[in-house]
Amino acid sequence: MTASQERALEELWPRYGIDYENSPLDLREIFGRVADLTLEIGFGNGDTLVLAATDKPDQDFIGVEVHEPGVGHCLIQANRAGIDNLRVISHDAIEVLQNQVPDAGLARINLLFPDPWPKKRHHKRRIIQPSFLALAADKLQAGGALYIATDWEGYAEHIDEVLELSKDFELAERREHGGDSPLDRHTTKFETRGLRKGHRIWDWHFQKA
Repeated sequence: MTASQERALEELWPRYGIDYENSPLDLREIFGRVADLTLEIGFGNGDTLVLAATDKPDQDFIGVEVHEPGVGHCLIQANRAGIDNLRVISHDAIEVLQNQVPDAGLARINLLFPDPWPKKRHHKRRIIQPSFLALAADKLQAGGALYIATDWEGYAEHIDEVLELSKDFELAERREHGGDSPLDRHTTKFETRGLRKGHRIWDWHFQKA
């Protein structure tokens, strides 16, 4: 962690940070309004999350990330952008969904380039599982959206298989591309890294059934 990231965690956390607690958040109190809320799981360094919040000032955003240097970087970028429609939680995303996000509290969930766990013995660690989809559906409002992206072909096949069996979500759009057609999102750091390796990109938009 850089000195500036460490300083941001100390100085900017009171403005942008939400401490993890085992109780639902009062979203109206946090943001001072009622607006569509996007939850981004695993935002990395937060650059694309800050861009999304800057692009859509009429909407609110919460990012969840456990990697503290990335959290610190995100806080710095949010402060530079001067935005107030973004908050950050540094904790396990599943526990945040289970315990902090109110039922039907989200308009959208972003899961962009999650850890693919490519080895077969590690596939059970992938976040895209039937149990996650059921939880996500509980937290999305009627007509809410789930956006997923990956650059790992094996994970793309896994996502197709798991979502096809889900009764909670319907496929609205699927794209396979070479980095030139991201689906309603900005290009991420992990995406750029994958493209340099010659990977293809898969994007999905699922709608809550």
